[in-house]
Amino acid sequence: MTHDMNIKLKVWRQENTQAPGRFEEHQVVANPDMSFLEMFDVLNEQLIEAGKDPIAFDHDCREGICGMCSMVINGRPHGPKRGITTCQLHMRSFKDGDTITVEPWRANAFPVIKDLSVNRNAFDRIIASGGFVSVNAGNAVDANAILIPKEIADEAFEAATCIGCGACVSACKNASAMLFVGAKVTQLSMLPQGQPERESRVVAMVNQMDAEGFGACTNTGACAAECPKQIPLSVIANLNKEYYKAKLNGK
Repeated sequence: MTHDMNIKLKVWRQENTQAPGRFEEHQVVANPDMSFLEMFDVLNEQLIEAGKDPIAFDHDCREGICGMCSMVINGRPHGPKRGITTCQLHMRSFKDGDTITVEPWRANAFPVIKDLSVNRNAFDRIIASGGFVSVNAGNAVDANAILIPKEIADEAFEAATCIGCGACVSACKNASAMLFVGAKVTQLSMLPQGQPERESRVVAMVNQMDAEGFGACTNTGACAAECPKQIPLSVIANLNKEYYKAKLNGK
């Protein structure tokens, strides 16, 4: 039999992008088997019943797929566990009587919309800057028509697991997006389908990343340590290789 936990929350509240923010303290009773977001649902029900404004936070799938649940929990993006998103974090990871501090992603390129919700359209603009993949859109071809070595397919798939949540940016003291951009560039540069725009793509995406105001890579590895999909630092090395190669070729 599990016993309920009494948790003290210090939650960031901010009306909008221009408004000053502040921490607000709340008490909530949670079951250890609740997810962290379910605990926030309980808190918001309390606030609504008391006639107060509920806490705004992003969520969608609640299955670790969409990347929406962006919370910094006790100073760590997505909380104390490795390889999971906030929605996959359960209250049993904490102790009865704990004080938990919850903040939004902290980056100039991710302005706060309200409370814990931030605007991550910068990531969308980076993706859009990469353009399209040129393929013959005729009849469907057999799945094995293009043979790809397993090690190449595995590396491309590993990069493709990035969900674009922004934890890497939040974890980096320079708010760098190199892990995110590296994952997206690596995913396509490894595969035959990504070859036609390979060089123009990487230059365009890096230029857009810089234009959005993301910082330079710190080389500390905090991004990979906090990535819920455990994207490796090797994608950043690959991004640098792809970028310099493209520039040498006049792109």
